Amino acid sequence: MINQHLQERLRRKKFLSIGRAGMDFYPEPPGTEIEDATDFSAHVGGSAGNIAVALVKLGCQAELLTCFSDDAIGRFTCNKLEKFGVMTTHCRRIGGEARNTLAVVETRLIDCQSVIYRNGAADFEMNKKDIETLDYASSGGVILSGTALADEPSRSAIFAAIARARSAGAPVIVDMDYRPYSWASAEEAQSVYAKAIAQCDVVVGNDVEFGVAAGSHEDGLNFASELAAGIPDIVIYKKGELGATTLTNGDRFDTGIFPVQALKPTGAGDAFMGGFIAGLADQKPLKDAVIQGSAAAALVVTRVACSTAMPTQSELSEFLKSHTLSQT
Repeated sequence: MINQHLQERLRRKKFLSIGRAGMDFYPEPPGTEIEDATDFSAHVGGSAGNIAVALVKLGCQAELLTCFSDDAIGRFTCNKLEKFGVMTTHCRRIGGEARNTLAVVETRLIDCQSVIYRNGAADFEMNKKDIETLDYASSGGVILSGTALADEPSRSAIFAAIARARSAGAPVIVDMDYRPYSWASAEEAQSVYAKAIAQCDVVVGNDVEFGVAAGSHEDGLNFASELAAGIPDIVIYKKGELGATTLTNGDRFDTGIFPVQALKPTGAGDAFMGGFIAGLADQKPLKDAVIQGSAAAALVVTRVACSTAMPTQSELSEFLKSHTLSQT
């Protein structure tokens, strides 16, 4: 069961998404390796940006909080998000050497190469003053991208956002989004993640990410189970092609995946979060919301890019009619 306060707030369908957004380049046509490419398509990427787009496409309101570099790439990212319907009112532009993330990613399933440029990442410049500008009182939920915890001043900003959201009664939802290249060490990541996610209402991560928070991969599921006995109402432990285990205080269930002909492995996690949270906002039972998240993830990996590939509600409904969840 989901507690009543969490249900009532999520029903507002108005979310804040905090973290990174940038530009993704994809070699065209699909299947082309980066080193052989002559044509690329450009899309918005980054966990917080992708999740915001996913929510808007599923009928929710979403406002992004990040920092954009004050250059053509920052403007591209901001403009594309706004065209999707994501609000960027409180995003700050940064001059100097800060840059929005650039990812060059192949659309192929086997040996998919992904090259990420995050030196001097603009989103890490988000600070406590940026967090203070948000309207937590009317929000249905605050969704945090865990990568923002990897460096200062954004780390302190995220902890400040957690405190402000909790004070305003807004649910705090975290996608752990562990990117090892952003952290000084696995030990630092373990300490910071464990402290942050213990204060959130909904925690979503994969087996690797829970392993990092636990301090060892073998202890990840036990760590997730113990977490669900504390503040978090919902903990989702994703297991890739083996599906997911959803844990609440006193209950747990397993769900499979939707087998599809995937083009690429990227974007599934952001799509899952968008589909899952939108499902809860539409008052779906917890298991049905998880299944909707899984359907969104399955659809995204059959398409080029991430943000552009996020499904609409009608696409999800049609997919769910014609596809069967694997058995766990």
